[in-house]
Amino acid sequence: MYKLLLVEDEEDVRESILHEVEWNRYGYEVIDKAENGKDAMDCFEREVPDVVVTDIQMPFMDGLQLSEWIRRHHPGTKVIILTGFDEFEYAQKAVKLQIDEYVLKPFSSQELIDALVKISKQLQQETADRENVHLLEEHYRRSLPVLREVFLSSLVSTKLRLKDIQDKQQSYDLDLGGSGYLVSVLSMDQPAAAVLETSDEPLSLKDSKDRQLQLFAVLNIAQEIAGKHGIGYVFLHQDQIVLLAISQTGSREAVMERTLGVVEEIRQSMERYLKLTITIGVGTVGDKPTDIHYSYRDACYALDYRMILGTNKVICIEDVESRYVNKLRFDELKERTLLRGLKVGTPQEMKEAVDELFTGVTDATISVKDYQIFLVEIVTSILTAAKDLEAGMDEIFGADFDPFSDIRGFNNVEEAKDWILQLCRGLMQHIASQRQSTYRSLVDQAKDYTQENYASPDISISKVCSHLHISAGYFSGIFKREMKVTFVQYLQQIRMEAAQELLRTTDLKLFEIAERVGFAEPNYFSYAFRKYCGQSPKEYRQGLERGSS
Repeated sequence: MYKLLLVEDEEDVRESILHEVEWNRYGYEVIDKAENGKDAMDCFEREVPDVVVTDIQMPFMDGLQLSEWIRRHHPGTKVIILTGFDEFEYAQKAVKLQIDEYVLKPFSSQELIDALVKISKQLQQETADRENVHLLEEHYRRSLPVLREVFLSSLVSTKLRLKDIQDKQQSYDLDLGGSGYLVSVLSMDQPAAAVLETSDEPLSLKDSKDRQLQLFAVLNIAQEIAGKHGIGYVFLHQDQIVLLAISQTGSREAVMERTLGVVEEIRQSMERYLKLTITIGVGTVGDKPTDIHYSYRDACYALDYRMILGTNKVICIEDVESRYVNKLRFDELKERTLLRGLKVGTPQEMKEAVDELFTGVTDATISVKDYQIFLVEIVTSILTAAKDLEAGMDEIFGADFDPFSDIRGFNNVEEAKDWILQLCRGLMQHIASQRQSTYRSLVDQAKDYTQENYASPDISISKVCSHLHISAGYFSGIFKREMKVTFVQYLQQIRMEAAQELLRTTDLKLFEIAERVGFAEPNYFSYAFRKYCGQSPKEYRQGLERGSS
């Protein structure tokens, strides 16, 4: 079923369309309906439709303005315009916006069905083109220049010297010159589905048990989108897809913003065309090619947070860790496992991580000094993680904590392992507590900013997140989880409560009140007020006057 949003300001027309079309018969599910373009934008926050059917002439935001917004923010969504306008200026703008189908008013239900069938065929063809297993296999055999792939993989997995990078990029015809470098890692959320092998029919990609083929399909779309934006290189590395974004100009913030837009488009395209979900970890921005390795490592750390934040989203390391610093690398793989357990693991996973650290220690032929150094390296990593917390070391580990003295006093490996495990468990509790406190602090800051700026007509979650220096995709989920409403709903509540207060306590005209609570158009203010309160502002004020008389 394709998800459809119906946008029509006339209620009788809207209800007529809903009841005259057998939506399920033609492969559609009407997930929502809206009375104007602004309401439709709010619907996108709840669920992104595959198709939007919209009238042109509507109050507050017309169909063409809505279509322009959809093309900019959700380019994969198809748009069908319902219009009685055939003037050149409308046709010219619609063509520029690449509207998918038009239905001229007055229209019959069959004319709308014909348009829906055309759109359905387009969506099916787009999906089929991307899922064609045989074409993908042929393309796979002829793709991926091996030397370039090996070099790009080594660039993210190993700290290379700048001279080596410069020499090899020329040999492999790569352009790595720039002033900003940012790595994102794309990871498939679901394993390949098992399928029956008795059918002679060609497999669709979502049913294929070949995970490598699925991975290649994801790679293919990611390369296509990255190429369209000219953002850098996309390649396979250790069964994950890596996007290396390279910027020639712009600030670190600009590099991050541009990359986030591209990876979000990639994520949406995977779900739309392949019916596969991916989670994307985004690292930190570096200013030299030698920083690519660190950005990749940070992106991998960001991916670990899907255990807390969930899958099918973009996660930036700078969003989830307020102070991200380079950790000691006594053994990068073991340290990463330890830190992951500290930050997002369960107590049982933490125990398993510590057990793994000490596996084979008793059988190894090492000196006491080497063993003590090994413990110091582990403790140093733990202390480094603890240093990022707002709490002091005494609060976390106790006033008598003297790790280096303790290390010298252990009688056996089990004593040391139990001690390390207790340190880790204590630190885990503080990290979890601070994370929750950070979430609350972000939401409180957003609420304060909204309270101070709700009178601005252009306030939005993007503007709030820009003020907080955090990505909108990450924050919207936190806000909804903490407040139990979306930011748009919260903003509307603040504005309506302020409007009610002004109606109760002042003699201001309605257009003045609308302006004071952030509505540029008085008519839209009246519409929103009635929708929120069940009566118009005028009726609300009259009710107050009657009650006081």
